[in-house]
Amino acid sequence: MDQHDPPHEQAPLGSFGPPAGEARIDRPNAARMYDYYLGGSTNFAVDREAAEAGSAAMPHAREYARANRAFLGRAVAYLSERGIDQFLDLGSGIPTVGNVHEVAHGLDPNARVAYVDHEPVAVAHAQRLLAEHSNVTITLADVRDPQAVLTAPGVSGLLDFARPVGVLAVAVLPFVPDQRTALDVLAAYREACVTGSYLVVSHISAISATEQQVAGAEEVMARTPTPVRWRPPNEIAELLEGYELVEPGLVPLPEWHARDAVSRSQVETSNAYGAVGYLAR
Repeated sequence: MDQHDPPHEQAPLGSFGPPAGEARIDRPNAARMYDYYLGGSTNFAVDREAAEAGSAAMPHAREYARANRAFLGRAVAYLSERGIDQFLDLGSGIPTVGNVHEVAHGLDPNARVAYVDHEPVAVAHAQRLLAEHSNVTITLADVRDPQAVLTAPGVSGLLDFARPVGVLAVAVLPFVPDQRTALDVLAAYREACVTGSYLVVSHISAISATEQQVAGAEEVMARTPTPVRWRPPNEIAELLEGYELVEPGLVPLPEWHARDAVSRSQVETSNAYGAVGYLAR
């Protein structure tokens, strides 16, 4: 999350002006770097330079990004098949090909998707991409402030929290480095949801990456407004407190409900774990 948090506001669909908040294009940004790793075009030279530095520090950065995107698609499909028709995507970044609304609407055209991100350029571009889509909003807000997120018009006006919601925290929690803060943030979203809701989590973690590579990758991100923390599996598991994990539990991303055979190389280069939790209480 940016240390200079922009104001919380809904970015109305169909509006093509920049959202409120200062778009920093003189410093690399995680959302735009992630877009670059996925082959997108919503990034600047400063983002590409930082992304290449990240790849030099950790050679499988692109594989990590792609494994996250594939996991997101499988998780959204899993929830949709179980009747979830509304999604809160925290730290959504730029909703390019294969993102939540595409997967969800492919299974249920009436599904509702509320995207939330703190990065003004990502939000402005999302406005353009989503202008022709119904039941989809993008909100400029910091996911570390659940109250602001949950009361934003683009969230509270679209999602009905009296019914189950799929909360998506895919590749965003590394940007909440303090474990206690991350737990408190997720607890607030959990308390806002009713029984039958789900939480989807993915998180970067060393599988094949060495300590030196992890340190190098963290150093690259420390030069951006969004420093990150890699977590070991036991700390990632703590983030799912209060939920019952669906099978197969917390596993390397490519192994979660894999549709094809998964190679050892795919697991090792993903350097991330993922899980889906069911709120039973």
